[in-house]
Amino acid sequence: MILIKLGGSIITNKQRPLTASVSTIKQIAVHLKKIKEPYMIVHGGGSFGHYWSVKYGMHTKPARYSIRGVSVVKNSMVELNNIVLQAFLQSNLDPYCLPPTDFIFENEPVVKKVKEILKISNTGLIPISYGDVMWFGRNKFYILSGDKIMGMLTRILKPRLAIFVTNVDGVYSNIKTKKLIREITTQRPTISNVKMDVTGGMNRKIIEAIEMSKSGTDVFFVNGNTPQRIINAINGKEFEGTIFRG
Repeated sequence: MILIKLGGSIITNKQRPLTASVSTIKQIAVHLKKIKEPYMIVHGGGSFGHYWSVKYGMHTKPARYSIRGVSVVKNSMVELNNIVLQAFLQSNLDPYCLPPTDFIFENEPVVKKVKEILKISNTGLIPISYGDVMWFGRNKFYILSGDKIMGMLTRILKPRLAIFVTNVDGVYSNIKTKKLIREITTQRPTISNVKMDVTGGMNRKIIEAIEMSKSGTDVFFVNGNTPQRIINAINGKEFEGTIFRG
């Protein structure tokens, strides 16, 4: 199967709190109709969950965060997920909401549950999951990013390929000049031994992508503002973006 991560930067306007980019989501959904094999979507929080988690000082480390904050972040992610689901339905696709609590316990994937995802996608449904605030136990919660979910799923499902869809063309060696790194093939690549010019959010994606590629999966970074690039990457055609060779 194929794993596709829709970054918060492409499905929301990060400059405006609680603002979804509905037209962009629909534009991507229309192109996804061209995919002829099972796939799953994971999406980020953007100006919804990410906005509130920053407001309430919540992080990926399990801790006793504000209960109000937990509730607000959780509800904002459900709201954004509903927007994505509706956009897919309106584009004549068949999404299947799959909250991370369905296949992750505390901070570990439940292998048996994850393997069921492939069966669901084989029916023609499109499983859609998302980053979320998660219960850890002992009155602790933590933020689970969509990027982290991608890594968990890759290790278990061994997808044919994985794609991170963002609002930039890929990974740059120089952000100012927009010099694109088209392929990363270092046997054991790390942030330090591949010359990259990255921001904080992109840094996390790259770390996850490197680990995913080490497990044998080709990982692509493409710009969702030109969604045909997603299809070109899937079909093995020339595309604008970055590939981490599995």
